[in-house]
Amino acid sequence: MKKEKPLSKRQRSILNYILDYLQKNRRPPTIREIGSATAISSTSVVNYNLERLTERGMLEREAEVSRGLRLTDKGLLELGRVGEAMVDLADAVSEAVSRIVKVPLLGNIVAGEPIEVGNNDFATYDEDDALEVSATMLPTSRTDDLFALRVSGVSMIDAMVNDGDIVIMRQQEVAKNGDMVAVWLNGSDTTTLKHFYHEGDRIRLQPANPTMEPIYVEPEDVRVQGKVMMVLRQTA
Repeated sequence: MKKEKPLSKRQRSILNYILDYLQKNRRPPTIREIGSATAISSTSVVNYNLERLTERGMLEREAEVSRGLRLTDKGLLELGRVGEAMVDLADAVSEAVSRIVKVPLLGNIVAGEPIEVGNNDFATYDEDDALEVSATMLPTSRTDDLFALRVSGVSMIDAMVNDGDIVIMRQQEVAKNGDMVAVWLNGSDTTTLKHFYHEGDRIRLQPANPTMEPIYVEPEDVRVQGKVMMVLRQTA
């Protein structure tokens, strides 16, 4: 039987990084993260090496998911890391990958003064512009009405929503007092992220920043687009 050719230095480096990342994060890295960690500037080169590792049985890949990487027993053996703990890790990661949900990232929303963001049709989006989130992280079992927006501004900082964070929203057209919502202001064709309060014959859109004033609008001039379900922190 022909002896299998050894892994290249680059392929071994990729395999080691994937395992280290799995141990720290309990989920696989993206292609860009692999490239950055292994000093490979081209994602196509990373992808090429992942394909070679897959062909050799070191990895399994789920084509539709950017984090869809699984280390196989053969891959663990190649790294000398086979054991009960490693097998449990591989099983846990496989379960996490199988439960990944794609949430469309539609653009930016202002946590500050409202600005125009363009088309607010949540039914159309580029599938390449999507977040991959584990279903176990989401506070709801229904995911077909979720979308994501990147926050711009600091008006919601006291609600722990900072500039650059991403909010996962549930599409809905009604809100209760105190809900953090994305609202479309009909009179100015702008959208903003604020706490919602219905006060008599007007709506108060309240920032969570003591240096900023609330926005008051007539009920017919505001349209709720979605409610914040969770916040993904921008740590970089």
